[in-house]
Amino acid sequence: MNDPEPMNEEDLRPPCGASEAPGADAPEPPPPEAEPEVFWGYGDLMLFAGLTVASVMFSLLLAKAAMAVFHLHAAGPVSVAVLLLAQMAGYAVLFGALRLMFHVQYDRPFWKSLGWAPLPVPAPYVVAAGAGTAMAAILAGAAIHLPQTENQMSELLQQGTLALVLMTIFGVGIAPLCEELAFRGFLQPLLARSFGAPAGILMAGVAFGLLHFREYGNSWRHALLLSGAGACFGWMRHASKSTKASVVMHASYNGLLFLLLAIALIAERNPHH
Repeated sequence: MNDPEPMNEEDLRPPCGASEAPGADAPEPPPPEAEPEVFWGYGDLMLFAGLTVASVMFSLLLAKAAMAVFHLHAAGPVSVAVLLLAQMAGYAVLFGALRLMFHVQYDRPFWKSLGWAPLPVPAPYVVAAGAGTAMAAILAGAAIHLPQTENQMSELLQQGTLALVLMTIFGVGIAPLCEELAFRGFLQPLLARSFGAPAGILMAGVAFGLLHFREYGNSWRHALLLSGAGACFGWMRHASKSTKASVVMHASYNGLLFLLLAIALIAERNPHH
């Protein structure tokens, strides 16, 4: 009986395409970071809603006190600046309380817990999504005959060019950040955990639209449009796993609307040009 031939070094190599031993090559890249755990519950949501009401009352009282101390009239760009500064103070109180709750009750970080993560796609794509949503809202508004009634927002915007600039800075820089942290960072993940992502996105969008119902003269058409826009922001938040992405999209949405409004106001003031 013939002895088997000795195996050489080539025979000991794995066949082409076979996986090598773990650690033989460079380690595989880590998996993408998972969504933050939704550790808060509906009791926390009720507390947050109560804090929101308290922060709104605080903003109104602060604005009235400042206007009384400095003898300001209800109209004018200075009054608009006071109102916006008071609202920013209210936001600071609200989110300061939420941050304290996360730290004391749960020992969790504020920003990461609310989904503040880097953009997964280049920023221009997110900006384009916001601008596209704004254009879709304009077309939908025309289709449902959006009423052009006097409301709190239109009154503030009619206080002159400086008021428009202040409202634009607030509407593009401050409001999207705070509203997205509240609706897409805090509310939507909780609803999605309970009812699934599609329902959570829609429910948070409706809550966002109802927030602006009184602001736009109790117009259900405005609330409907803003609910749809909120659902689009929610989709961005869910698809990107980043609240920062929904903030950028929201800021782009507001920015285009303010730009078109400024153009319309300039044209109205200069009808012969």
